[in-house]
Amino acid sequence: MVSTLCYIILPVVFIIGLLRKCREYSWGKCRNVKNLNGRIFIVTGANSGIGKETAKELAKRKATVIMACRNVQNVRKAIAEIRTEVTSGELIPMELDLASLKSIREFATQVLHEFSEIHVLINNAGVYVPLKEQAFTENGFEVHFGVNHLGHFLLTYLLLERLKASAPSRVVIVTSKLLESGTIDFSNLNGEKGLATEGRMNPSYCNSKLANAYFGFELAKRMKGTGVCVYMVCPGFTYTGLFRHVKRSWLHYIIFSPIALLYLRTANQGAQTVVHCATNFSASIENGKIYRDCKLYEPKMKLDPEVAVKLWDVSAKLTEISDFDTAGLAS
Repeated sequence: MVSTLCYIILPVVFIIGLLRKCREYSWGKCRNVKNLNGRIFIVTGANSGIGKETAKELAKRKATVIMACRNVQNVRKAIAEIRTEVTSGELIPMELDLASLKSIREFATQVLHEFSEIHVLINNAGVYVPLKEQAFTENGFEVHFGVNHLGHFLLTYLLLERLKASAPSRVVIVTSKLLESGTIDFSNLNGEKGLATEGRMNPSYCNSKLANAYFGFELAKRMKGTGVCVYMVCPGFTYTGLFRHVKRSWLHYIIFSPIALLYLRTANQGAQTVVHCATNFSASIENGKIYRDCKLYEPKMKLDPEVAVKLWDVSAKLTEISDFDTAGLAS
């Protein structure tokens, strides 16, 4: 009986393992191992998941990495863990709460004071909160819109002049394929009218990922000719702490296991396209485009330039950018 089971189970395990390896190959890997000594990177949400793995990959290449996180103790713990594997590069913990406009401004002020150059800003941090929790930021924004989009919008704006002065430089915005399920409803950006799921996992999250794409699209257009390039990245279906607030039963995990074996990436695998876009300065990387699996990705939906402009203007107003028109960023 046991031997019969072995004859059945072992081939199945082998086939699953082979399929997994084939999928891993298709996900792509950053091949650029150029020495980044002297180049300064900022990675938001760098204490765990994709952000932590991105910081580790950059440190391997001898970069200086500002690891911007809400909890400095957590990022110091992450640095200690990275240092068990990587001794090169410089890892700098700094406090940044993207749910607070005040914290974002304080962080930007500190960075601009301490660093004369900023070469790459990686807007990686993100939140995913069940809609029933009705979470909001310190400034009263719906948490997905406020953190995933507005927080990074303001941070990028405050650092843009330094990025321009440090050119060639770049901004990498982590979005998601879920942007294809998102909508930008200017009368309901904060979910004032409620949000129906319509079969989607979380409409607010999907909407914020679409907002990320629109932000990158418009930013690339406004930065044309400045030496600042902009890339949006979908890291793929990755195992991180993003969904830690979502409660699942043991049955969900049993059903999900076969899918995870074939489709779920490790955090390091999810970080590969981020690192690819952050470190590859060849002309083959197209400005203002979305990347997935270390190659160009074309979403099923087309981005509307008019929506991009309007979202930019609304975001500038909501984040209280008073000198918006005098900073060389207006259309």
